[in-house]
Amino acid sequence: MSSWTDTTLGDFVALQRGHDLTETERRQGNVPVMGSAGQNGLHDTALAKGPGVVIGRSGASFGKVHFTPIDYWPHNTALYVTDFKGNDPRFAFYFLKALDFERYNSGSAQPSLNRNFIYPIPVRIPPLAEQKAIASVIGTLDDKIELNRRMNVTLESIARTLFQSWFIDFDPVRAKLDRLKPDGLDAETATLFPASFQDSPIGPVPKGWKVERFDAHITADRGLSYKGEGLRDDGTGIPMHNLNSVYEGGGYKHEGIKYYAGEYREKHLVEPGDMIVTNTEQGFDHLLIGHAAIVPKCYGPKGIYSHHIYRVRYKPFSPFSPHYLVELFNNRRWHYWISGYSNGTTINMLPMDALEMPMLVVPPIELVKKFTEIAEAAHLQVEDNKLQSRTLATIRDTLLPKLLTGELKARNGT
Repeated sequence: MSSWTDTTLGDFVALQRGHDLTETERRQGNVPVMGSAGQNGLHDTALAKGPGVVIGRSGASFGKVHFTPIDYWPHNTALYVTDFKGNDPRFAFYFLKALDFERYNSGSAQPSLNRNFIYPIPVRIPPLAEQKAIASVIGTLDDKIELNRRMNVTLESIARTLFQSWFIDFDPVRAKLDRLKPDGLDAETATLFPASFQDSPIGPVPKGWKVERFDAHITADRGLSYKGEGLRDDGTGIPMHNLNSVYEGGGYKHEGIKYYAGEYREKHLVEPGDMIVTNTEQGFDHLLIGHAAIVPKCYGPKGIYSHHIYRVRYKPFSPFSPHYLVELFNNRRWHYWISGYSNGTTINMLPMDALEMPMLVVPPIELVKKFTEIAEAAHLQVEDNKLQSRTLATIRDTLLPKLLTGELKARNGT
């Protein structure tokens, strides 16, 4: 610690307010626009060299710190570093991220970050070699987390794209109808698709495929109307999947899990692998209502689900699977249909009819099994990646303050 320097934030980095850029002024390009909440779009012109660091200066993202490795446009909702003054840029990002800017609000009703308010903050900075070592240690963890995130985007798009092609657009059937070989299909899978269409109550569907009411294939139940005193903030109790457990657009949101220690019934239990569907939304944008997720295996062997959620299970004789159904509910065309059943005044509600009355195409069971094998494998890998990333984030968040105070010393990037 003797080689560390006592200085001020203003002598550590130079900051400047970002620059205006309206939606109408934006042009198509590959330059990230970095604002208070991080990247908020692209532009064709850069005003700052990368690597770069920005700090949210107002609004809900006040004091939030973001990093970009490439040239960028610093938006006026943020302060950005114009001079790292010989310090390592990525270390500067981690160092600034660890500071509590809440105490330096220069606004009144609306939080605002002024560089003149934060320049005098006293800081202790390690020498450049140790800065680089700290940035390497923490950066390696962050890089792996980001790699997992990108991998998950790819994996999730595989199931989504395949579902759209096979069961919504019927691309292999159309290819056969045009006497073409279906793209990307092995001979065995290709034989599961017919070469023509037939009329049905919902329009043309592949020949031989059935069209039936949804309630012929699934059962849906509403969850527990719970009492607030049963909630536990310390992680004790049983996992409770709730409205905040599903992302807008679908998919499981781990950050939204709650724990409950109150009373419940057997019918309120949910198991890993079950599908849940949101039935409530503030407002009428249909961003959340009617979207679905699969309960991850890490919340086993059992949990409960709240009254803002439907638990949907397929009937024993149905060809469907949770992985087929979750893609169905999150498909844009199907969701538009389902969410149209919602109603309410202040709170938008999805009635049980929405999960019972719609007519849907029923593909052959062999084809659903083929899809399920692919989708389930992708889903399990996504969940494994998320679990690994949460573990890495915990390690990072434990190490970072110790490294930034010198309690732990990073040597040669290890």
